[in-house]
Amino acid sequence: MSYCAFSKWCAMLYVAVWVRGVTVLDNIMYVVCEKSSTIRLYNTDSQSPLNVINVDGMKDPFDIVICHDDRQLYIAESRCIWRVSVDDQSYMKWLTTDESFRCYSLSLTSRRLLVTSWWPPRLHQYNTTNRQLLRVVLTPQYMSDLYHCVETTRGTFVVGHRGTAQDRRQYAVSELFSFVNSIFNSRLSINN
Repeated sequence: MSYCAFSKWCAMLYVAVWVRGVTVLDNIMYVVCEKSSTIRLYNTDSQSPLNVINVDGMKDPFDIVICHDDRQLYIAESRCIWRVSVDDQSYMKWLTTDESFRCYSLSLTSRRLLVTSWWPPRLHQYNTTNRQLLRVVLTPQYMSDLYHCVETTRGTFVVGHRGTAQDRRQYAVSELFSFVNSIFNSRLSINN
């Protein structure tokens, strides 16, 4: 067995609960924790606590991302996504989902918010300026659990998941292609 050390130094922040998501903007780290209605802010240079943003109604966040263009935080809960302004700390329940889709993790690329659903295992991509659903990416049937996904510059999706064609218990990272779905969506917009 071998170990690889990435750094000789580690700065501990002493967050004593289960951290679910972390994102950074302008040397400020934003942290969401299990079963908490707050977003904790830390200085990335000194690792010292700065502030707390209270989001009334948020109960159990799973993940957090930030849009550098409009300085908005997006926070996933099981049935909704919150949007929080880092400038004035205003917030709103930005998107609510129904029983058929559970938000688990988030990633953001050029004002496109990618929402990974644990169950059912699929991806939803939204425009952050108008909440429009841009596409739904279905996964192969053998993928039982999706953990996190990012969009590549080529328009494909890299996803961490459980379940392969050979073994449903195996963990893997796969690249998904959604060109068929994109063609279908563009045909819909042409006909309208």
